Amino acid sequence: MKKFFLIVVFILSESFHLISAQRPAPAPPQSKSILITNAIIHTGKGNSFTGHVGFKNGKIDFVGEQQIKPPKYDSIIDANGMHLYPGFILLNTTLGLREVDAVRATRDYAETGEIKPEVRTVIAFNTDSKIIPTVRNNGILIAQPVPRGGLVSGQSSIVQLDAWNWEDAVIKMEDGLHVIWPSRIRRYYPWEDVTESGNFQKERQQKLQELRKLFEDARAYHTAKQPAVFNQKLAAMKELFTGEKKLFLHVSHATDIMESVLFFKELEVNKIVLVGAYEAYKILDFVKKHQLPVILQRPHHLPVYEDDPIDLPYKLPFILDTAGITVSIDYAGDMEAMGSRNLPFVAGTCVAYGLPYEKAVQLISYNAAKILGIDQHTGTIEPGKDATFFLSRGDALDMSTNKLVHAFIQGRNLNLDSHQEVLYRMYINKYNISE
Repeated sequence: MKKFFLIVVFILSESFHLISAQRPAPAPPQSKSILITNAIIHTGKGNSFTGHVGFKNGKIDFVGEQQIKPPKYDSIIDANGMHLYPGFILLNTTLGLREVDAVRATRDYAETGEIKPEVRTVIAFNTDSKIIPTVRNNGILIAQPVPRGGLVSGQSSIVQLDAWNWEDAVIKMEDGLHVIWPSRIRRYYPWEDVTESGNFQKERQQKLQELRKLFEDARAYHTAKQPAVFNQKLAAMKELFTGEKKLFLHVSHATDIMESVLFFKELEVNKIVLVGAYEAYKILDFVKKHQLPVILQRPHHLPVYEDDPIDLPYKLPFILDTAGITVSIDYAGDMEAMGSRNLPFVAGTCVAYGLPYEKAVQLISYNAAKILGIDQHTGTIEPGKDATFFLSRGDALDMSTNKLVHAFIQGRNLNLDSHQEVLYRMYINKYNISE
Protein backbone atom coordinates (compact mmCIF):
# COMPACT_ATOMS: atom_id res chain seq x y z
CA MET A 1 0.00 0.00 0.00
CA LYS A 2 2.82 2.35 0.89
CA LYS A 3 4.50 1.64 -2.44
CA PHE A 4 1.24 2.39 -4.29
CA PHE A 5 0.88 5.66 -2.37
CA LEU A 6 4.40 6.75 -3.33
CA ILE A 7 3.71 5.97 -7.00
CA VAL A 8 0.52 8.09 -6.92
CA VAL A 9 2.37 10.98 -5.26
CA PHE A 10 5.13 10.77 -7.89
CA ILE A 11 2.65 10.81 -10.78
CA LEU A 12 0.76 13.77 -9.32
CA SER A 13 3.95 15.71 -8.67
CA GLU A 14 5.16 15.11 -12.23
CA SER A 15 1.76 16.11 -13.61
CA PHE A 16 1.86 19.33 -11.60
CA HIS A 17 5.35 20.03 -12.94
CA LEU A 18 4.18 19.52 -16.53
CA ILE A 19 1.10 21.68 -16.02
CA SER A 20 3.14 24.49 -14.46
CA ALA A 21 5.48 24.39 -17.43
CA GLN A 22 2.77 25.07 -20.00
CA ARG A 23 2.44 28.37 -21.77
CA PRO A 24 -0.01 30.94 -20.33
CA ALA A 25 -3.68 30.48 -21.19
CA PRO A 26 -4.88 32.63 -24.10
CA ALA A 27 -6.49 35.90 -23.11
CA PRO A 28 -10.30 36.25 -23.14
CA PRO A 29 -12.00 38.55 -25.69
CA GLN A 30 -11.98 42.26 -24.96
CA SER A 31 -15.00 43.08 -22.78
CA LYS A 32 -14.42 46.77 -21.97
CA SER A 33 -13.29 49.67 -24.11
CA ILE A 34 -9.74 50.82 -23.29
CA LEU A 35 -7.91 54.12 -23.79
CA ILE A 36 -4.12 54.34 -23.65
CA THR A 37 -2.95 57.89 -22.96
CA ASN A 38 0.39 59.72 -22.98
CA ALA A 39 2.14 57.17 -25.17
CA ILE A 40 4.84 57.71 -27.80
CA ILE A 41 2.97 56.16 -30.73
CA HIS A 42 4.98 54.57 -33.52
CA THR A 43 2.36 54.22 -36.23
CA GLY A 44 4.23 51.72 -38.40
CA LYS A 45 3.95 54.06 -41.39
CA GLY A 46 7.18 55.96 -40.87
CA ASN A 47 6.19 58.49 -38.22
CA SER A 48 5.58 58.83 -34.48
CA PHE A 49 3.94 61.26 -32.07
CA THR A 50 2.81 61.51 -28.45
CA GLY A 51 -0.89 60.88 -27.99
CA HIS A 52 -3.71 58.46 -27.28
CA VAL A 53 -5.05 55.19 -28.71
CA GLY A 54 -8.53 53.90 -27.94
CA PHE A 55 -10.01 50.53 -28.86
CA LYS A 56 -13.11 48.45 -28.26
CA ASN A 57 -14.43 45.13 -29.52
CA GLY A 58 -10.92 44.29 -30.68
CA LYS A 59 -10.64 47.26 -33.06
CA ILE A 60 -8.85 50.60 -32.81
CA ASP A 61 -11.47 53.36 -32.98
CA PHE A 62 -9.48 56.42 -31.90
CA VAL A 63 -5.95 57.69 -32.52
CA GLY A 64 -5.12 61.27 -31.60
CA GLU A 65 -2.24 63.53 -30.68
CA GLN A 66 -1.71 64.74 -27.13
CA GLN A 67 -3.68 67.97 -27.53
CA ILE A 68 -6.78 66.19 -28.90
CA LYS A 69 -9.32 65.30 -26.25
CA PRO A 70 -10.32 61.62 -26.57
CA PRO A 71 -13.86 60.29 -26.07
CA LYS A 72 -14.80 58.37 -22.92
CA TYR A 73 -13.69 54.77 -22.43
CA ASP A 74 -14.42 52.19 -19.76
CA SER A 75 -10.78 51.84 -18.73
CA ILE A 76 -7.74 54.10 -19.02
CA ILE A 77 -4.07 53.09 -19.09
CA ASP A 78 -1.64 55.96 -18.53
CA ALA A 79 1.46 55.04 -20.57
CA ASN A 80 3.41 57.89 -18.98
CA GLY A 81 5.78 58.23 -21.92
CA MET A 82 6.10 54.55 -22.79
CA HIS A 83 6.37 53.48 -26.43
CA LEU A 84 3.41 52.01 -28.31
CA TYR A 85 4.13 49.89 -31.42
CA PRO A 86 2.03 47.86 -33.85
CA GLY A 87 2.52 44.14 -33.29
CA PHE A 88 5.67 42.96 -35.07
CA ILE A 89 5.28 40.30 -37.77
CA LEU A 90 7.67 37.38 -38.13
CA LEU A 91 7.97 36.29 -41.77
CA ASN A 92 9.31 33.06 -43.28
CA THR A 93 9.65 31.15 -40.02
CA THR A 94 9.31 27.66 -38.59
CA LEU A 95 8.08 29.01 -35.25
CA GLY A 96 5.36 26.65 -33.99
CA LEU A 97 6.60 23.91 -36.32
CA ARG A 98 9.70 23.02 -34.29
CA GLU A 99 10.44 22.98 -30.59
CA VAL A 100 13.75 21.23 -29.82
CA ASP A 101 15.98 20.97 -32.87
CA ALA A 102 17.83 17.96 -31.47
CA VAL A 103 14.58 15.99 -31.03
CA ARG A 104 13.18 14.73 -34.35
CA ALA A 105 9.67 14.28 -32.94
CA THR A 106 9.39 18.03 -32.33
CA ARG A 107 10.35 19.01 -35.89
CA ASP A 108 7.33 19.22 -38.18
CA TYR A 109 8.27 21.73 -40.87
CA ALA A 110 9.10 19.49 -43.84
CA GLU A 111 7.49 16.60 -45.69
CA THR A 112 9.27 14.05 -47.85
CA GLY A 113 9.44 14.61 -51.59
CA GLU A 114 10.48 17.41 -53.92
CA ILE A 115 7.12 18.73 -55.15
CA LYS A 116 4.52 19.27 -52.41
CA PRO A 117 2.16 22.14 -53.29
CA GLU A 118 -0.67 20.52 -51.32
CA VAL A 119 1.28 20.57 -48.03
CA ARG A 120 0.19 23.35 -45.67
CA THR A 121 1.70 24.42 -42.37
CA VAL A 122 -1.40 25.67 -40.60
CA ILE A 123 -2.58 22.27 -39.36
CA ALA A 124 0.86 21.54 -37.89
CA PHE A 125 1.14 24.86 -36.02
CA ASN A 126 1.62 24.13 -32.31
CA THR A 127 -0.02 26.81 -30.18
CA ASP A 128 1.34 25.11 -27.02
CA SER A 129 4.95 25.80 -28.00
CA LYS A 130 6.97 27.12 -25.07
CA ILE A 131 8.97 29.24 -27.51
CA ILE A 132 5.98 31.37 -28.55
CA PRO A 133 5.60 33.27 -25.22
CA THR A 134 9.30 34.19 -25.32
CA VAL A 135 8.81 35.61 -28.82
CA ARG A 136 5.70 37.58 -27.82
CA ASN A 137 7.66 39.19 -24.99
CA ASN A 138 9.62 41.12 -27.60
CA GLY A 139 6.52 42.35 -29.42
CA ILE A 140 6.18 39.67 -32.13
CA LEU A 141 2.44 39.00 -32.24
CA ILE A 142 1.89 37.60 -35.76
CA ALA A 143 3.88 34.97 -37.67
CA GLN A 144 4.03 33.25 -41.04
CA PRO A 145 4.89 29.56 -40.50
CA VAL A 146 6.56 28.31 -43.69
CA PRO A 147 7.34 24.75 -44.88
CA ARG A 148 10.90 23.80 -45.72
CA GLY A 149 12.63 21.44 -48.13
CA GLY A 150 12.23 20.29 -51.70
CA LEU A 151 11.69 22.19 -54.91
CA VAL A 152 8.09 23.16 -54.11
CA SER A 153 7.92 23.19 -50.30
CA GLY A 154 4.21 23.77 -49.77
CA GLN A 155 1.93 26.52 -48.51
CA SER A 156 2.49 28.88 -45.61
CA SER A 157 -0.15 30.33 -43.32
CA ILE A 158 -0.58 33.47 -41.21
CA VAL A 159 -1.31 33.10 -37.49
CA GLN A 160 -1.63 35.27 -34.41
CA LEU A 161 0.37 34.12 -31.40
CA ASP A 162 -2.28 33.80 -28.68
CA ALA A 163 -4.67 30.90 -29.23
CA TRP A 164 -5.90 27.60 -27.85
CA ASN A 165 -5.39 25.75 -31.14
CA TRP A 166 -4.49 26.36 -34.76
CA GLU A 167 -8.13 26.98 -35.71
CA ASP A 168 -8.22 29.92 -33.27
CA ALA A 169 -4.76 31.12 -34.29
CA VAL A 170 -5.29 31.27 -38.02
CA ILE A 171 -5.58 34.64 -39.77
CA LYS A 172 -5.17 33.16 -43.24
CA MET A 173 -5.19 29.42 -43.93
CA GLU A 174 -2.96 29.42 -47.02
CA ASP A 175 -1.38 32.70 -48.04
CA GLY A 176 1.05 31.45 -50.66
CA LEU A 177 3.17 28.73 -52.22
CA HIS A 178 6.92 28.47 -51.57
CA VAL A 179 9.29 27.54 -54.38
CA ILE A 180 13.05 27.07 -54.00
CA TRP A 181 14.54 28.21 -57.31
CA PRO A 182 17.34 25.94 -58.61
CA SER A 183 20.36 28.23 -58.80
CA ARG A 184 22.58 28.30 -61.86
CA ILE A 185 25.54 29.04 -59.62
CA ARG A 186 27.25 26.51 -57.39
CA ARG A 187 30.33 27.28 -55.36
CA TYR A 188 33.04 24.62 -55.47
CA TYR A 189 35.55 24.17 -52.69
CA PRO A 190 39.20 23.19 -53.30
CA TRP A 191 38.63 19.58 -52.21
CA GLU A 192 35.69 19.05 -54.60
CA ASP A 193 35.79 17.60 -58.11
CA VAL A 194 34.84 20.45 -60.46
CA THR A 195 34.25 17.95 -63.28
CA GLU A 196 30.91 17.26 -61.57
CA SER A 197 29.67 20.71 -62.66
CA GLY A 198 28.20 19.21 -65.82
CA ASN A 199 26.02 16.87 -63.76
CA PHE A 200 24.94 19.82 -61.61
CA GLN A 201 23.71 21.71 -64.68
CA LYS A 202 21.86 18.64 -65.97
CA GLU A 203 20.11 18.22 -62.62
CA ARG A 204 19.21 21.89 -62.65
CA GLN A 205 17.65 21.66 -66.12
CA GLN A 206 15.68 18.64 -65.02
CA LYS A 207 14.31 20.54 -62.03
CA LEU A 208 13.33 23.48 -64.24
CA GLN A 209 11.49 21.12 -66.59
CA GLU A 210 9.64 19.63 -63.62
CA LEU A 211 8.67 23.11 -62.44
CA ARG A 212 7.44 24.15 -65.88
CA LYS A 213 5.35 21.01 -66.31
CA LEU A 214 3.85 21.40 -62.84
CA PHE A 215 2.81 25.01 -63.42
CA GLU A 216 1.58 24.39 -66.96
CA ASP A 217 -0.57 21.52 -65.68
CA ALA A 218 -1.83 23.71 -62.83
CA ARG A 219 -2.71 26.53 -65.24
CA ALA A 220 -4.63 24.08 -67.46
CA TYR A 221 -6.37 22.66 -64.40
CA HIS A 222 -7.33 26.19 -63.35
CA THR A 223 -8.82 27.08 -66.75
CA ALA A 224 -10.83 23.84 -66.97
CA LYS A 225 -14.38 24.47 -65.78
CA GLN A 226 -14.88 20.90 -64.61
CA PRO A 227 -11.65 18.85 -64.45
CA ALA A 228 -12.29 15.21 -65.31
CA VAL A 229 -10.26 14.02 -62.30
CA PHE A 230 -9.62 15.83 -59.05
CA ASN A 231 -5.90 16.47 -58.54
CA GLN A 232 -4.96 17.64 -55.06
CA LYS A 233 -1.58 19.05 -56.06
CA LEU A 234 -2.95 21.09 -58.95
CA ALA A 235 -6.05 22.19 -57.03
CA ALA A 236 -3.78 23.63 -54.33
CA MET A 237 -2.18 25.91 -56.95
CA LYS A 238 -5.27 27.34 -58.66
CA GLU A 239 -5.33 30.59 -56.65
CA LEU A 240 -1.83 31.45 -57.88
CA PHE A 241 -3.34 32.25 -61.28
CA THR A 242 -6.15 34.40 -59.85
CA GLY A 243 -3.87 36.36 -57.52
CA GLU A 244 -5.60 35.09 -54.38
CA LYS A 245 -2.35 33.45 -53.32
CA LYS A 246 1.21 34.65 -53.71
CA LEU A 247 4.27 32.85 -54.96
CA PHE A 248 7.08 33.15 -52.42
CA LEU A 249 10.18 32.68 -54.55
CA HIS A 250 13.27 31.69 -52.57
CA VAL A 251 16.14 32.93 -54.71
CA SER A 252 19.43 34.70 -54.11
CA HIS A 253 21.58 35.61 -57.14
CA ALA A 254 20.74 38.48 -59.50
CA THR A 255 20.69 36.32 -62.65
CA ASP A 256 18.51 33.75 -60.89
CA ILE A 257 16.11 36.46 -59.71
CA MET A 258 15.58 37.77 -63.25
CA GLU A 259 15.35 34.31 -64.79
CA SER A 260 12.87 32.98 -62.20
CA VAL A 261 10.58 36.04 -62.24
CA LEU A 262 10.33 35.97 -66.05
CA PHE A 263 9.81 32.19 -65.90
CA PHE A 264 6.75 32.52 -63.66
CA LYS A 265 5.40 35.65 -65.35
CA GLU A 266 5.36 33.68 -68.60
CA LEU A 267 3.28 31.05 -66.80
CA GLU A 268 0.81 33.81 -65.73
CA VAL A 269 1.81 33.88 -62.07
CA ASN A 270 1.99 37.59 -61.32
CA LYS A 271 1.95 37.99 -57.54
CA ILE A 272 5.54 37.15 -56.62
CA VAL A 273 7.48 37.85 -53.42
CA LEU A 274 11.26 37.44 -53.39
CA VAL A 275 12.62 35.64 -50.33
CA GLY A 276 16.32 35.88 -49.48
CA ALA A 277 17.15 37.93 -52.60
CA TYR A 278 20.68 38.76 -51.48
CA GLU A 279 21.61 40.30 -54.84
CA ALA A 280 18.38 42.22 -55.42
CA TYR A 281 20.39 45.40 -54.80
CA LYS A 282 22.22 44.77 -58.10
CA ILE A 283 19.00 44.82 -60.17
CA LEU A 284 16.90 47.47 -58.45
CA ASP A 285 15.30 48.68 -61.70
CA PHE A 286 14.16 45.14 -62.54
CA VAL A 287 12.72 44.60 -59.05
CA LYS A 288 10.87 47.92 -59.21
CA LYS A 289 9.59 47.35 -62.73
CA HIS A 290 7.98 44.04 -61.75
CA GLN A 291 6.75 45.40 -58.38
CA LEU A 292 8.45 42.68 -56.39
CA PRO A 293 8.32 42.90 -52.58
CA VAL A 294 11.42 41.48 -50.89
CA ILE A 295 11.89 39.50 -47.67
CA LEU A 296 15.59 39.76 -46.91
CA GLN A 297 17.50 37.16 -44.95
CA ARG A 298 18.21 38.43 -41.45
CA PRO A 299 20.98 41.04 -41.74
CA HIS A 300 23.07 39.39 -38.99
CA HIS A 301 25.10 37.19 -41.32
CA LEU A 302 28.39 37.35 -43.16
CA PRO A 303 28.58 38.56 -46.77
CA VAL A 304 28.14 35.79 -49.32
CA TYR A 305 31.20 36.69 -51.38
CA GLU A 306 34.66 37.42 -50.06
CA ASP A 307 34.91 40.67 -52.02
CA ASP A 308 31.58 42.04 -50.69
CA PRO A 309 31.76 44.87 -48.15
CA ILE A 310 31.68 43.35 -44.66
CA ASP A 311 28.65 45.48 -43.72
CA LEU A 312 26.62 44.83 -46.89
CA PRO A 313 24.01 42.55 -45.23
CA TYR A 314 23.30 45.31 -42.69
CA LYS A 315 22.86 47.92 -45.42
CA LEU A 316 20.56 45.96 -47.74
CA PRO A 317 17.26 47.06 -46.08
CA PHE A 318 18.34 50.71 -46.42
CA ILE A 319 19.41 50.27 -50.05
CA LEU A 320 16.15 48.61 -51.08
CA ASP A 321 13.95 50.96 -49.07
CA THR A 322 15.67 54.01 -50.55
CA ALA A 323 14.94 52.59 -54.01
CA GLY A 324 11.22 52.51 -53.19
CA ILE A 325 10.92 48.73 -52.82
CA THR A 326 8.65 47.20 -50.18
CA VAL A 327 11.14 45.33 -48.01
CA SER A 328 11.00 43.32 -44.81
CA ILE A 329 13.31 40.88 -43.01
CA ASP A 330 13.00 37.38 -41.59
CA TYR A 331 14.97 35.39 -39.02
CA ALA A 332 15.40 32.21 -41.06
CA GLY A 333 18.56 30.19 -40.55
CA ASP A 334 20.34 28.66 -37.60
CA MET A 335 18.26 28.48 -34.41
CA GLU A 336 15.53 30.40 -36.16
CA ALA A 337 12.57 29.47 -33.94
CA MET A 338 14.17 30.15 -30.57
CA GLY A 339 16.25 33.03 -31.91
CA SER A 340 13.39 34.77 -33.69
CA ARG A 341 12.64 36.74 -30.53
CA ASN A 342 15.63 38.86 -31.64
CA LEU A 343 13.87 40.05 -34.81
CA PRO A 344 13.22 43.59 -33.44
CA PHE A 345 16.86 43.96 -32.44
CA VAL A 346 18.02 42.88 -35.89
CA ALA A 347 15.77 45.59 -37.32
CA GLY A 348 17.37 47.99 -34.84
CA THR A 349 20.80 47.13 -36.21
CA CYS A 350 19.67 48.38 -39.63
CA VAL A 351 19.22 51.84 -38.08
CA ALA A 352 22.96 51.97 -37.41
CA TYR A 353 23.53 51.35 -41.14
CA GLY A 354 21.39 54.09 -42.63
CA LEU A 355 17.76 53.06 -42.24
CA PRO A 356 15.69 55.73 -40.40
CA TYR A 357 14.31 54.50 -37.08
CA GLU A 358 10.62 54.65 -38.02
CA LYS A 359 11.43 52.86 -41.27
CA ALA A 360 13.01 50.08 -39.21
CA VAL A 361 9.75 49.77 -37.27
CA GLN A 362 7.87 49.74 -40.57
CA LEU A 363 10.19 46.97 -41.79
CA ILE A 364 8.63 44.43 -39.40
CA SER A 365 5.12 45.86 -39.10
CA TYR A 366 3.43 47.62 -42.03
CA ASN A 367 5.78 46.33 -44.73
CA ALA A 368 5.45 42.77 -43.48
CA ALA A 369 1.65 43.14 -43.39
CA LYS A 370 1.65 44.49 -46.98
CA ILE A 371 3.74 41.56 -48.18
CA LEU A 372 1.30 39.12 -46.56
CA GLY A 373 -1.74 41.01 -47.84
CA ILE A 374 -3.18 41.67 -44.36
CA ASP A 375 -2.40 45.40 -44.19
CA GLN A 376 -6.11 46.27 -44.33
CA HIS A 377 -6.48 44.72 -40.88
CA THR A 378 -3.15 45.03 -39.08
CA GLY A 379 0.40 46.37 -39.22
CA THR A 380 -0.28 50.02 -38.31
CA ILE A 381 -1.86 52.09 -35.55
CA GLU A 382 -4.94 53.45 -37.32
CA PRO A 383 -8.70 53.55 -36.66
CA GLY A 384 -10.42 50.49 -38.09
CA LYS A 385 -7.38 48.23 -37.70
CA ASP A 386 -7.17 45.32 -35.28
CA ALA A 387 -6.05 46.33 -31.80
CA THR A 388 -2.84 44.31 -32.15
CA PHE A 389 -0.05 46.33 -30.56
CA PHE A 390 2.09 46.55 -27.44
CA LEU A 391 3.51 48.99 -24.91
CA SER A 392 7.21 48.97 -24.04
CA ARG A 393 8.97 50.94 -21.32
CA GLY A 394 11.78 51.73 -23.74
CA ASP A 395 12.89 51.39 -27.34
CA ALA A 396 11.54 48.06 -28.62
CA LEU A 397 14.36 47.80 -31.18
CA ASP A 398 17.02 48.05 -28.49
CA MET A 399 17.78 44.94 -26.43
CA SER A 400 18.94 47.01 -23.46
CA THR A 401 15.74 49.07 -23.08
CA ASN A 402 12.89 46.94 -24.45
CA LYS A 403 10.50 45.79 -21.71
CA LEU A 404 6.91 44.97 -22.60
CA VAL A 405 4.29 46.09 -20.09
CA HIS A 406 1.11 45.37 -22.09
CA ALA A 407 0.45 43.52 -25.34
CA PHE A 408 -2.88 43.16 -27.13
CA ILE A 409 -3.96 40.90 -29.97
CA GLN A 410 -7.31 41.93 -31.46
CA GLY A 411 -7.99 43.75 -28.20
CA ARG A 412 -7.20 40.81 -25.91
CA ASN A 413 -4.82 41.73 -23.09
CA LEU A 414 -2.11 39.05 -23.18
CA ASN A 415 -0.49 37.29 -20.25
CA LEU A 416 3.17 38.11 -20.87
CA ASP A 417 4.50 35.33 -18.64
CA SER A 418 6.83 32.66 -20.04
CA HIS A 419 9.04 29.87 -18.73
CA GLN A 420 11.95 32.30 -18.89
CA GLU A 421 10.09 34.74 -16.66
CA VAL A 422 9.28 31.89 -14.26
CA LEU A 423 12.96 30.92 -14.05
CA TYR A 424 13.95 34.56 -13.60
CA ARG A 425 11.58 35.00 -10.63
CA MET A 426 12.63 31.66 -9.13
CA TYR A 427 16.31 32.59 -8.99
CA ILE A 428 15.66 36.18 -7.97
CA ASN A 429 13.81 34.78 -4.93
CA LYS A 430 16.39 32.03 -4.31
CA TYR A 431 19.26 34.50 -4.00
CA ASN A 432 17.14 37.34 -2.57
CA ILE A 433 18.21 39.74 -5.30
CA SER A 434 16.45 43.10 -5.52
CA GLU A 435 15.38 44.03 -9.08
